[in-house]
Amino acid sequence: MSAHLTSIWLDEREAAHQRLFDTYDWHQAAWKCFPGRDDTQRDFLTRLDARDGGFRLFIVSPLPPARPAWCEAGEWRTKEIPASYFQRRRYCFQLRANPTRKVRADGPDGTRKKNGRRQALTQPEALREWLQRKGATGGFRVEGLEPQSDTPCAIAPARRFYFHREKDGQRGLHAGVDFTGRLEVIDPALFHETFRAGIGSAKSFGFGLLIIAPA
Repeated sequence: MSAHLTSIWLDEREAAHQRLFDTYDWHQAAWKCFPGRDDTQRDFLTRLDARDGGFRLFIVSPLPPARPAWCEAGEWRTKEIPASYFQRRRYCFQLRANPTRKVRADGPDGTRKKNGRRQALTQPEALREWLQRKGATGGFRVEGLEPQSDTPCAIAPARRFYFHREKDGQRGLHAGVDFTGRLEVIDPALFHETFRAGIGSAKSFGFGLLIIAPA
């Protein structure tokens, strides 16, 4: 299946005018790039970076998005990613993820709930192990996860990303971690699927999009 990469840039003033303040606001804005699909399951990934006095939003989607009204004053570029792009053996990568683990959660009566709660991972060793597991199930191997590696995978300290949903007043946050390094593709078909599906949790809030460039 094909994939499309869209790059959107808005300066800070225009983003404020469009009331794009937190990860939930950008989550809603991204959905407006796919009109008429409010009741369908999300099949696209996003990543938001603050840079150069504005915001850069990346979207990876199976179908090309439509330019929304909130982006009329911004920069918009979209292109199809050819299948040949995924035929390399090694890539440099960037990944902003929400690494978590499930922990037990009990109900009011003391019985264990079917779905546990998610706990953020923040310690370097836990983050390295998390990324190693994701690679093993995603068709790739990250180089430099060994502590004494000559070319280590860079793992930035976890950052907090807050959000507020006005419709129900819900407030929350996600712990985001940036990984940068090189990877080796072990299973090309599985790796391609991982690229389209994303890595980790909270993908609808801008986490899990794998940015790659041939090494």
